[in-house]
Amino acid sequence: MNEKGQLIGQLRSALASAIADYKAYEVPDLCERVGLSEGEQSEAFNSKYRYAFRRLQALRSDKVLDAARLFLEESDAFKVAELVAKIEDFDRNHVSELTRRRIIALFNGESLVTEIDQFEFVRRVWPIADMPSPFVGSGYAENNLEDEIFRHTVRNDDWTSQELLEHLGILTCSQRQFFRFLHEVTDPIAQNPERQSVLVSQINEYLRHDGFELKLKRLMSGSPVYEVAQMATGAPSDADIAAVLLTFNPDQVWARWEAARNRRSGDPEGAITLARTLLEDVCKWIIHEAKETYQDKDDLPSLYRKLAKILRLAPDDHTEQSFKQLLGSCQQIVELLGSLRSKLGDAHSAGPKRARPAGRHAELAVNLAGTMATFLVATWRARQDEAKK
Repeated sequence: MNEKGQLIGQLRSALASAIADYKAYEVPDLCERVGLSEGEQSEAFNSKYRYAFRRLQALRSDKVLDAARLFLEESDAFKVAELVAKIEDFDRNHVSELTRRRIIALFNGESLVTEIDQFEFVRRVWPIADMPSPFVGSGYAENNLEDEIFRHTVRNDDWTSQELLEHLGILTCSQRQFFRFLHEVTDPIAQNPERQSVLVSQINEYLRHDGFELKLKRLMSGSPVYEVAQMATGAPSDADIAAVLLTFNPDQVWARWEAARNRRSGDPEGAITLARTLLEDVCKWIIHEAKETYQDKDDLPSLYRKLAKILRLAPDDHTEQSFKQLLGSCQQIVELLGSLRSKLGDAHSAGPKRARPAGRHAELAVNLAGTMATFLVATWRARQDEAKK
């Protein structure tokens, strides 16, 4: 039996057990509501589990999944929901166990959250009162996982955050549950702004290797709320841009890129403003490193013109027509990004008639800014290497 078949088998057993938690006289009607064959109440009174399991065994795999979905419409059985989620996600892109391990290692030596009680946070994400203790059969296990967590994180405080997450099943839970944890642990209710910002950036560094990222979904009283989403295909590589900017200036430029990137879908106006600011940062840093000067009043086009002279990127610096056209287009992109900030960004009052940018507009602006920023950094490094020869 393949892995998916094994999951279906586990779902049959879990669903039969969940149905058996109901009163015997309720079981026949419940089974009919989820698509199982009719039966007599006397059979259910003999064994509720066998009553449900026999009928589930007679169903094809897809019908077992349908029955479980119908059951979950009137029950919140966690084990059944987890198996349904694993089966539904079986053929989709997955976050690897390695990525999960790297992410939970981010919490080593500190609490999972900064703004609310950790025990209460765990109860928000997992139904721990209904989950079994990890020490069942050891002779000293409590009745459920909630009791064990209280014993080892509140009463005795002898579980690290990583151990806590492993006992919660973070390495084997469904991808849906794992993403729920990431959503909740980066929520502004759970983290202060500084910790949230750092955590989102750190988690995304690992998630993007598997094709996912925490994206800004909405604002809660002005604070960002993130959800995991699949990264768009065909877009410039966020990871490549981040890698270049991180080594160039991790304290300012990279942080600006991360902020702009995370706002593309949820806050397009703010993302467009940050796209321009990102380029301004890069221009100013390179001008400074080149021991040249700029004025505080210089806008982005002015900064770029000064930088173009330093890096020999002005179209007039080249005779090859294709280079002149390419560099002229780069200059136009920079000027357009500068004007977009005034017209579509959030730097000025929108007014009743101003156009509103969509997520795709912010995606284009931020990606262009990131691509231009990495080009400028790469060119500056090339000029530095030339000077050393």
